[in-house]
Amino acid sequence: MKLLSKMLAATGLAALALSAPAAAQVQGRIATADVSRAVLGTSALQNAYNQIGTQYQAQIEQRSTKQNQLAELLRPFDTNSNGQLDESELPSVQGSASWTQIQTLEQEMQAITNQVNAARIYAVEQILQQYPAALTEVTTQQQIVMVLQPDTVQFAAEGADITQQITTSLNTKVPSVQVVPPANYRPSRNGAQIFQEIQQTLVTAQLMQQQQQAAQQGQQPAPTGR
Repeated sequence: MKLLSKMLAATGLAALALSAPAAAQVQGRIATADVSRAVLGTSALQNAYNQIGTQYQAQIEQRSTKQNQLAELLRPFDTNSNGQLDESELPSVQGSASWTQIQTLEQEMQAITNQVNAARIYAVEQILQQYPAALTEVTTQQQIVMVLQPDTVQFAAEGADITQQITTSLNTKVPSVQVVPPANYRPSRNGAQIFQEIQQTLVTAQLMQQQQQAAQQGQQPAPTGR
């Protein structure tokens, strides 16, 4: 019995076994929804990101310039030419005459990044304020009694995910958002977390697109001479 309990705990099935009777008592439809994906899919956030790109264009260009300057300063210390500084190369950088300038550039770049990200998180938080209402609307309409995050579910039948329906509801409730935070604005922990998940989703999508493009280019027939 003890061995069985240990095996269940090791595989994460102990909690499932304990909750099975309670789950069996649930009367109604169970669905899944991804909060960050629901927010990312809204027209309000997509438009906000575009507006932020325009509103903070000067800062973004300034950061790009500083990044190029930093890369030039660090290039002589990249002894193995792998495009990044390894731990063995850091002491040389820290003991160099350009160390103070490097630190200043990094701090200035971080300040710009924080400013732009604060605007993005501010947009995310405005949409998140309406997420509970959108969730309630969708679950009421579809008579759903329980909603789980997709990553906690091992199997879900087709149609169990209501993320898109929540996005549709959010589009109605939050048609647009402000992109300039107030002077005393401080991002909330929840807003920052959802923002990070959105950014990770965007980065993953970009990498997948690049891989697909690379694969397509690799499949193209080589040009033949005449």
